[in-house]
Amino acid sequence: MKFTDGFWAVRPGVTAAYAQEAYDLTAEDDRLVVTAPTRPIRSRGNVLNTPVLTVTLSAPAEGVIKVRVEHHTGGRPVRGFELDETGGPVTVEATAFGAALTSGSLRAEVRRGEPWDLSFWHDETRLTGSGHKSLGYLTLDPHATVGAEPAGLTGASTTGLAAPGPYVHAQLDLGIGEAVYGLGERFGPLVKNGQSIDIWNADGGTSSEMAYKNVPFYLTNRGYGVLVNHPEHVSFEVGSESVERVQFSVPGEVLEYLVVDGPTPKDVIDRYTRLTGRPAVVPAWSYGLWLSTSFTTDYDEATVNSFVDGMREREIPLSVFHFDCFWMREFSWTDLEWDSRVFPDPEGMLKRLHDDRDLHVSVWINPYIAQRSVLFSEAAERGYLVRRADGSVWQWDMWVASMGLLDVTNPEAVRWFQDKLRRLLAQGVDALKTDFGERIPTDVVWHDGTDPATMHNLYTQLYNRAVFDVVREVRGEGEAVLFARSATTGGQQFPVHWGGDNTSTFPSMAETLRGGLSLAASGFGYWSHDIGGFEGTPDAAVFKRWVPFGLLSSHSRLHGSDSYRVPWAFDDEAVAVTRQFARLKNSLMPYLYTVGADAAATGVSVARPMLFEFPDDPAVTYLDRQYMLGPDLLVAPVFSVDGTVEVYLPAGTWTHLLTGEHVTGGRWLRETHGFDSLPLYVRDGAVLARGARDDRPDYDYLDGLVLEVFSGGKEIRREVDVVTVDGERVTFLVTGSGADVAAVAADGRTARVRVR
Repeated sequence: MKFTDGFWAVRPGVTAAYAQEAYDLTAEDDRLVVTAPTRPIRSRGNVLNTPVLTVTLSAPAEGVIKVRVEHHTGGRPVRGFELDETGGPVTVEATAFGAALTSGSLRAEVRRGEPWDLSFWHDETRLTGSGHKSLGYLTLDPHATVGAEPAGLTGASTTGLAAPGPYVHAQLDLGIGEAVYGLGERFGPLVKNGQSIDIWNADGGTSSEMAYKNVPFYLTNRGYGVLVNHPEHVSFEVGSESVERVQFSVPGEVLEYLVVDGPTPKDVIDRYTRLTGRPAVVPAWSYGLWLSTSFTTDYDEATVNSFVDGMREREIPLSVFHFDCFWMREFSWTDLEWDSRVFPDPEGMLKRLHDDRDLHVSVWINPYIAQRSVLFSEAAERGYLVRRADGSVWQWDMWVASMGLLDVTNPEAVRWFQDKLRRLLAQGVDALKTDFGERIPTDVVWHDGTDPATMHNLYTQLYNRAVFDVVREVRGEGEAVLFARSATTGGQQFPVHWGGDNTSTFPSMAETLRGGLSLAASGFGYWSHDIGGFEGTPDAAVFKRWVPFGLLSSHSRLHGSDSYRVPWAFDDEAVAVTRQFARLKNSLMPYLYTVGADAAATGVSVARPMLFEFPDDPAVTYLDRQYMLGPDLLVAPVFSVDGTVEVYLPAGTWTHLLTGEHVTGGRWLRETHGFDSLPLYVRDGAVLARGARDDRPDYDYLDGLVLEVFSGGKEIRREVDVVTVDGERVTFLVTGSGADVAAVAADGRTARVRVR
């Protein structure tokens, strides 16, 4: 939301009161409280008729500083995200110029007097700060917002003007060359500078400014991150109103944000996910290829068997079969009942898929309950559906006719829904695709009294948690996995998330990657997308280029809208490409599963922006057409029919994984690849753990393990971890030079070594 009219003035109807000085600083044991009047206090009379902002600094965790800005404190409590505020060593001290609060290597300094000056430092390096006209309380005349959306309806403005009412905003400096990343899964440019971003979950596809996964957290290439601790609508202007600053604003009387120290991007993510939750460990089988029935296509058990048997006949390893919406009867979603017209024996079918075809099974659900569903009247009578202020059940016809919405703030409603899911899991379902969670109304009353504007984004967190918890309860720790579309801060705890509804084109393939990298910069460890695109049917070239990209992601799914995604629907080469890369991924599972275990430990994603591994290389700042798969594999998907692709290799010697070719980095390359190849490079000094099997993702990684050494013949001494499917972490010490390299674990176990 933009409040100003150029550098000097505010927009019509806007009244702005900015913090002018730190008038009074009170240092307590673990916090610093600053009184910041909105006019300079130069005489005693200046204290009258003057709004005052109270700014409180504290340290919820080591290396994290919280800033809470309050105007009036008498309103209803403001609900933030669930944070693990463990505290840590903190010092508050007076300085020659004012006061400072220090937490680990992060320090906040407030200068006494005018102008207002709050700055954040990593040791002796200034990271960012807020100065003149950067901390404000603003009110909006309702008559000045003609054409804007009413407050709370969509959370976004159609005019660039904010909705009527009070706001608090803060601005933090952007340095020269500073680039901003994150803010959820966003499909525009990876670097957010110059963008206006509304944190408001929406079902908008991948080709718009809307996002399914909105996270009010960003990190920059200067070694810090910022979380705005508000589940409700947050508006960001990233160098788009004041070009030297990031501005964030929220409606109401209170704004709270946290500055998270680095110094590297991976350090920021580590600290951030300590606060908001780590990604859970997901089972090894989930890394394998998933095949879907697709969305609106016709299918029954015979169709399912033809797909599964067709994959087996073509020697394409398959790990998961997914039943999309029409496993339930039309107009009855979500009743969690198999459509008996096409699936008369669901338990038997699921057992056959498990026992005869060695597959895991996923089914589609969402939190909407149609009036025709057998569950609707039961839920309505018990008060388990969201209601309007007049007590009637909230319903609409968008998506499913006359549907209601599960009230996830009602513990009894959650338990009731989980009991229905337990029955489904008992039938033999292994994973649940938690679709939707974005179309959440604001003209309703929630069971626990939470403000409707807050619940709009927060709903997905409670929804996915309820489902994930019951899957984990039934299947066990480390065996729970979702396929979720919506999320907000903390959603990374309930993996896996997929990118949403893309189109079957090369541009959509590229925007899908940008969304995944943006999500990785928002603390999410795993990510997937619809191979070939969702909307429409891809031509053979798009499908064959998308397959390597999809199978070089943490999770891989073949899924579409109104057409199947079995590879033989395209051509014989599509079959060969799918087989090749599905088997390649399975052979890489000792490496990938270990990277996934590390993601659960640190929050750093499996697929990640180049910046994460090369923070000191300015050439990677804007790269959004390539990524690192774990710390050692560079992947550049091909977005063209003719196979032409440009890839940047940072300094060092790189080895193409498929061909063994050695290439000197520190430069751009233009390459041409067939459908069976793409730029897939291993960095200098890497040791890549490869498995002895390529027919499945879940096997004994230590049996026949090969450690591939990419040292260019130089002396190497490196510890390499391999995490097994049972969670055992085995560390091998790899030492030697030339062809004489050995790998030995502390307990004496050895691994074969292949020098490349």
